[in-house]
Amino acid sequence: MIRPSIACPPIRELAAQYLLLYEFSLPFGRDLNDRIDVAKSATRMTVVMRSLSAQQQRDLDARGLAWLRANAPDLATPATGIIIVFSHLSQRNIHSMLRSTIIAMSLISFILIWFLKSLRLGLVSLVPNFIPAAMSFGLWGYLVGQVGLAGSVMTAIAFGLIVDDTTHFLSKYQKARREGLLAPEAVRSTFRTVGQALWTTTVVLAAGFLVYSASGFEVSWALGLMVTITIVFAIAADFLLLPPLLMAIDRRKS
Repeated sequence: MIRPSIACPPIRELAAQYLLLYEFSLPFGRDLNDRIDVAKSATRMTVVMRSLSAQQQRDLDARGLAWLRANAPDLATPATGIIIVFSHLSQRNIHSMLRSTIIAMSLISFILIWFLKSLRLGLVSLVPNFIPAAMSFGLWGYLVGQVGLAGSVMTAIAFGLIVDDTTHFLSKYQKARREGLLAPEAVRSTFRTVGQALWTTTVVLAAGFLVYSASGFEVSWALGLMVTITIVFAIAADFLLLPPLLMAIDRRKS
């Protein structure tokens, strides 16, 4: 196959002849329409990158566009492609979902305060609802290194699931306390009442979301694993962190 010279031809007509000769040398059925448009007025340059985070991809896009504007303004154009689209999509989605999650946590806390008629229990409910997501992000960041688009979606999904366990535990605990039981006895009564149900729902939900880990799409398997990890951390927080916290607060109140 005849290849054009590496140096740029000094005459436009000669460059056109080089391009025509190169197209003729391609195998049968192949052309350059995926690289150059039919009018030969625009071309596409493909950049192969190593594994970069979404922030690094956006920084590379900004640096490349700044270099083109400074050195070749006629060729300056924003980068395109699935990777660039997902890098900007993940940034917008993460910011919006984090704001929405904070608002949702605040509203749910207000609802629990109104439902339980207790400011103390409503504020305590934030701890087992918030810590599992934070622990999941920490473990995922340590093992994988980057969260991506699935992380922002996971927070909203997992929070909507784990808040149910906390609500059931706190409502049964408050009912036992109103019946005259001390904090340790109220915790034991709560475990006897809803402990088995919380275990069952946790196993069912974790097994259901774990199926997503078999997907070949990165967002799907990452979402399934992160939600599963968060659900497991949530049941651990409800069983190991929430009862001592309630007993410590009620002991201080007494």
